[in-house]
Amino acid sequence: MIGTAPSLCPLGPGTYVLSTWLFLRALGVVYFVAFASLAVQVHGLVGSRGILPVAALCDPGNSPRWRQFLQLPTLCWWNTSDRFLMWLTWGGALLSLGLMVGLAPIPILATLWLAYLSLVNACGVFLAYQWDALLLETGLLAIFLAPRELLPTIPPTATPSPWARWLLVWLLFRLMFSSGVIKLRSRDPTWRNLSALQYHYETQPLPTPLSWYAHHLPAWFHRLSAAAMFVIELIVPFLVFAPAPLCYTAAAGIDALMVLIMATGNYGFFNVLTIALTLLLFDDAALIALASALRPGWRPPALATSAPLGWDLLTALVGLPLFGLSLDMMVRLFWRRGIPWPAPVARSLIRLAPYRLANGYGLFAVMTTERPEIIVEGSRDGEHWHAYEFRWKPGTLTRRPRFVAPHQPRLDWQMWFAALSSYYAHPWIITFLGRLLEGSPEVLRLLQHNPFPESPPPYVRALLYDYRFTSPALRRRTGAWWRRELIGLYLPPLGRWRGG
Repeated sequence: MIGTAPSLCPLGPGTYVLSTWLFLRALGVVYFVAFASLAVQVHGLVGSRGILPVAALCDPGNSPRWRQFLQLPTLCWWNTSDRFLMWLTWGGALLSLGLMVGLAPIPILATLWLAYLSLVNACGVFLAYQWDALLLETGLLAIFLAPRELLPTIPPTATPSPWARWLLVWLLFRLMFSSGVIKLRSRDPTWRNLSALQYHYETQPLPTPLSWYAHHLPAWFHRLSAAAMFVIELIVPFLVFAPAPLCYTAAAGIDALMVLIMATGNYGFFNVLTIALTLLLFDDAALIALASALRPGWRPPALATSAPLGWDLLTALVGLPLFGLSLDMMVRLFWRRGIPWPAPVARSLIRLAPYRLANGYGLFAVMTTERPEIIVEGSRDGEHWHAYEFRWKPGTLTRRPRFVAPHQPRLDWQMWFAALSSYYAHPWIITFLGRLLEGSPEVLRLLQHNPFPESPPPYVRALLYDYRFTSPALRRRTGAWWRRELIGLYLPPLGRWRGG
């Protein structure tokens, strides 16, 4: 243990022993979901017969692996085999269970952070989402929040470092406030006139069944919802720094928004992780009162051990530069150049970027008002074409949107982004179609239906359709959730070369 012996302090207003205990277990759940969700997809995405094989990225050549690691931190510099990817993903899921029960939280958190950072840097576009960065930043700060014991203590008695807790609350503020500011800074007319939600439920990447119903709510309700969202994203975040009960109000507002987003859209573990961060806004007095109301007779721990002075100093020394990095991200919301760092500092920040120590946030800066959808087809003769069906993204018109979060189907998500621009901007999709021509089992397992189960077709192509939700009348008449119109050819037919 670093520093002087810890002292004892009573639990109550201003202490965060119980909320830290809950937060770390919730973070363990999020880590488990993130690793397990990726484990069932990783071979098809970046395996040896996947869409973007990690071996093509992590080939050190003649350079020392440790030097490559410093430039792009991933353990895949040492091993890119499919077996290692399984160890990395399922091993992370297993360690997450240890975090859930409070076993050696600091070593486990450090290992989880390194493992997930390795996957983020190795998987390219498939792990380039804001919640992947949010998990890395949260996981890094949680290392300094966690108790220093190796064995779990029930009830919890270790007081967290106030510096680490503050940095996590600051992260929550940045996440929410940036999400509001970036919508206004984009000058998108649908956000400015509050009409964005008239399009959002229909055009978002993976709708839920409730999205169809939300889309058909009246325009005044959508405008009212958008206004309430801006209040939660632009005003409520300042309350996270306020004393109780105002900070409880902030948590309630943010949590309500996250629940509504989960109900009407599939965004992986993003919403659960955000809710986990709001747990840190509740002090022990609030949680003791809640627990006593739910379980009469429950007795909380009377005393907690304060963090050693040396640990607090270490956290402050690490936290200060992290705060500077995150402050630069906030400044960039209003001034693109950010903080004018001295040249040596600026060069160091560029080198540190792959470590994802601080990140910018803000979803849907510009609202998509249309839904182009890529439909991939195969053919044996070049005339009769049959569609591949994805597991989660829209395809068959009568198939109902489904709940899939907190699992994130990475390929389905990337297909949404690919449809928004030419395949020239998304070269991975050509490799994807090439794997279909090969009949790669790992890639085919990412799909719901393969129309060529006996052998792969000699030709594949991609069409672009405009998808829209059906009207209530059309759905009653046909049972279809979607209607579509052909836009044109997205990717011309590709064929296997002779003998290939």
